[in-house]
Amino acid sequence: MPSLTTLADEARIALDTVADRASGLWSPSVRLGVTGLSRAGKTVFISALVHNLVHGGRLPLFEAQSSGRIAKAYLEHQPDDAVPRFQYEEHVAALVERRVWPASTRAISELRLTVEYESASAWGRMFSRGRLSIDIVDYPGEWLLDLPLLGKSYETFSREALELAELPARKEASGAWRALAAGIDPDAEADEMLAQRLFDGFRAYLAACKDDSRALSTLPPGRFLMPGDMEGSPALTFAPLMRLRTGRPRPGSMQAMMERRYEAYKTHVVKPFFREHIARLDRQIVLVDAMQAINAGTAAVSDLERALTEILACFRPGRGNLLTDLVARRIDRILIAATKADHIHHESHDRLQAIVRRLADRAIARADFSGATVDVVAMAAVRATREGTARHEGETLPVIIGTPLAGETIDGQTFDGETETAVFPGDLPENPTALLRRNAATPAQGEPTIRFVRFRPPKLERTAEGVSLSLPHIRLDRALQFLLGDQLA
Repeated sequence: MPSLTTLADEARIALDTVADRASGLWSPSVRLGVTGLSRAGKTVFISALVHNLVHGGRLPLFEAQSSGRIAKAYLEHQPDDAVPRFQYEEHVAALVERRVWPASTRAISELRLTVEYESASAWGRMFSRGRLSIDIVDYPGEWLLDLPLLGKSYETFSREALELAELPARKEASGAWRALAAGIDPDAEADEMLAQRLFDGFRAYLAACKDDSRALSTLPPGRFLMPGDMEGSPALTFAPLMRLRTGRPRPGSMQAMMERRYEAYKTHVVKPFFREHIARLDRQIVLVDAMQAINAGTAAVSDLERALTEILACFRPGRGNLLTDLVARRIDRILIAATKADHIHHESHDRLQAIVRRLADRAIARADFSGATVDVVAMAAVRATREGTARHEGETLPVIIGTPLAGETIDGQTFDGETETAVFPGDLPENPTALLRRNAATPAQGEPTIRFVRFRPPKLERTAEGVSLSLPHIRLDRALQFLLGDQLA
């Protein structure tokens, strides 16, 4: 995103990078960014990653672990004292002891995991300390959707927001806000209470779009629904206006106030987030909950594609050299992970992976990923189900077995969160493009309805000695190998 930063921004990023490199000279580290839109499973992914490494989990595709080269893994104090710590212990207790999913990511947090290992080569064992610190940075994907605002004026932001709001999938949800905005004269005197009403209406429209029934993903500004410690500040109390005056607005007008607050949002919220966190990443995983979008229909799947395109365009991908790496970090590996693969039978995992790869194709084509490696995987950081078969009307169906969350409904039966059941979720289409043409709620003739339900975390297995085993997963080891395998070679 070099075109959206000033020379001063780039200078500060370079100074931060030099400081990071100097501090890591004798203690090698890698910064792993973990992001995704809400309920994609960021908290669960980080908790499962740490739990499996610390407890020696079953990770056959993670070479350093499966070959026995990892001596131990443990948590240490994170290097950034101003960033909240990722509450790993609380999240694992929720998963293991209470069997509930931990609270979603609402703000940025960080955790340092240190791995002591033996290099795979004699040369490496001679020159490497065999110690790597993994600084895991957890942040909401919604905040990434703000980064494109750095290159947009308030007028452009307002026009694009109105165009989105008038799309068929959003028109009903945005009706109240559009009616309010239509009655406001941008040239009228600035009115704080009217500005608050307009902001409240716009935020309510964004929240309605995020509801399960719509499951839309492109909902900037990201802090409106996840404000963090900025809630209530003037920099967050703005909204798009209609019929804007071209050029400079009249001082003291509603348009001037909204434009000033929009620019303050970019200056005090968006730019520091990019400079202090995104520009410092080495590796990145983007978690995608395609299941929720598929449940909601074609419009949600198309909107997820739009959001994924904007998210991937925000990174600084590429591979530097010894000289450039001293002053600039580049993300050389990006993994796009389709989460909740345990909600479908393994026969559909390849189809889920193909769907997400299709959604990411346009983003990869538009972004300059030269020098960076991008991969796609279908996974479940914590596996909540097991597989089986069931007979139905003389036909044997592949099913998944688990405990649906309280309130989930299957064929008219509402579950209490305690009863285990077998579910046939349906088959994903062989052609991913079909999801962009049809609505999952009204399937084509002869095509099964696709319906996914949410399950409770699993009961952990115990050894004969009563020791709990690590959290079960699907392809977490493959994700670890792609993201960190070369760092532990």
